[in-house]
Amino acid sequence: MARYTGADCKLCRREKMKLFLKGSKCEGPKCPIEIRPYPPGEHGRGRPKETEYLVQLREKQKARRIYGVLEKQFSNYYKEANRRQGRTGENLLSLLERRLDNVVYRAGFAKSRDMARQLIRHGHFLVNGKKVDIPSFLVNERDIVEVRPKSIEDTPFAVARAEVGERPVPAWLEVVGEKMHILVHALPVRQQIDSPVQEQLIVEYYSK
Repeated sequence: MARYTGADCKLCRREKMKLFLKGSKCEGPKCPIEIRPYPPGEHGRGRPKETEYLVQLREKQKARRIYGVLEKQFSNYYKEANRRQGRTGENLLSLLERRLDNVVYRAGFAKSRDMARQLIRHGHFLVNGKKVDIPSFLVNERDIVEVRPKSIEDTPFAVARAEVGERPVPAWLEVVGEKMHILVHALPVRQQIDSPVQEQLIVEYYSK
């Protein structure tokens, strides 16, 4: 399976903002963007012309990197969002938020989406009582995501259980910390998604 294997911190520097791809490291003074707040590479300190296309491209790349999605998969999400009723940009963000790895991260069961993907691939989660090891699995309204009983005492989940409540949880999710359950009350709407993405620019990018 194709996946990005480069340095995550370079992605944040490329977008000139923290994307919180490395968990707690992003919140500390050792975050590379605090030390070198300019894009990586030989010409990182240059001032490229901010064309309309470049602004749209950067917004699309930023969304991809926040959710850890490669280009082909992101394009497929856009096509699916475009087929659905409603605003395409809002549909796109809703689909990305419904990914199982994002749900696990949003609930506070993982420090980053990368960590959430790893835990899911290792088979630590059940959805409605069935094991799901596909990070891109889309949750639906009234789904119940839970840590597998055999894994609940593992170190990552013991830490997560102790820290429940420290990170805000979106309104469309409810976390039952003691049981390590995530209840999906509704599908996410734009007002409940705090990702720093201007989805209209992404729609304009793909509309060309």
